[in-house]
Amino acid sequence: MTDIATLHQPFLAEIETELPPQSKEDNSPFQKNIWNPKMAAIYLIEQGTSIYKDYQRFVIHVSDKPKLEVPVREVQQILVFGNIQLSTPVIQACLQEQIPVLFLSQSGNYHGHLWSEESTHLDNQLIQVERRNDDYFQYSVSKAIVYGKLMNSKQLLLRLNRKRKIAEVEKAILGISQDIDSLDSVDNLDTLRGYEGISAARYFPAFGKLITNPNFEFSLRNRQPPTDPINSLLSFGYTLLFNNVLSFIIVEGLSPYLGNFHYGERQKPYLAFDFMEEMRSVIVDSLVLKIINKSLLKPQDFDIVPSTGGVYLNQSARRVFLKQFEVRMNEETTHPDLQSVVTYRHAIQLQVRRYKRSLLSGVFYEPFLRSV
Repeated sequence: MTDIATLHQPFLAEIETELPPQSKEDNSPFQKNIWNPKMAAIYLIEQGTSIYKDYQRFVIHVSDKPKLEVPVREVQQILVFGNIQLSTPVIQACLQEQIPVLFLSQSGNYHGHLWSEESTHLDNQLIQVERRNDDYFQYSVSKAIVYGKLMNSKQLLLRLNRKRKIAEVEKAILGISQDIDSLDSVDNLDTLRGYEGISAARYFPAFGKLITNPNFEFSLRNRQPPTDPINSLLSFGYTLLFNNVLSFIIVEGLSPYLGNFHYGERQKPYLAFDFMEEMRSVIVDSLVLKIINKSLLKPQDFDIVPSTGGVYLNQSARRVFLKQFEVRMNEETTHPDLQSVVTYRHAIQLQVRRYKRSLLSGVFYEPFLRSV
């Protein structure tokens, strides 16, 4: 088992970002900021945008382009990419209504967030600090997270390979099943991380075999920079997922910096990285396959940055992906904590609440498992 941990080191987490190259549409008469009545988030991506408040509406304005008005009551979070101006009344409204505002670089790197003091619960965070020194708690939560990630990855491969019966995918499914069985004998975090890494090495090549669009191919996960369109979409999708998870951690009054499975020398929102793991294949990976296999994006929607060799979505394609991501987040699924169906966005919040109960009452944390 000594070589396992060298395959993958998820605990040294990085926010996986998608860098927008120079837009070819800077003079477009239309706003590039993203929102519609079915979306819970506002994505402010066009540089130079300003947002101000008019009665009970946020008004998004950029140069001489048409203004976009959004009712305050319909907004759950605001993501600010780069040079965007928020008025004081907007900030006050977000604080009052407890709407998280996440500040990111233009490329998607997390800088910080705005939150109300009412969302800060010192008692919860003190318990988080205590649990940080509880090896058994750290291990048990991490084991549940890895189990959830492996099960959901396996289910995605099973579901999409049911009719195709690709031998390489079936082999990966068998291998991941063996990794899941092996978790029963794991008794420490380092070995747990090793099995997570081995499963990732099995999963991504099989994931690539499920791409049916002849214009795209994928065999290896890479990032910083992503060197092909599929890696670019995965990185951008994981960035969006991270920001959604982070918002719910803040809303639930927890510190995002005290993780269990992920850690590192630099201070980062490691708890958000933890909760991402069981949702990656459920939300992002399945979405990327849908977008590519249904030809919603084409090879010309991606640009190459010569200085790095990185491949990135262009501006118009980013808008397509953002809209599809929001559609995905608002799709319905089942969750054992509620009798009615919930959106995937709500499922993330329910998982954060499960973790909160585990912190406060010692109830075992159970991961989110997508039904077949």
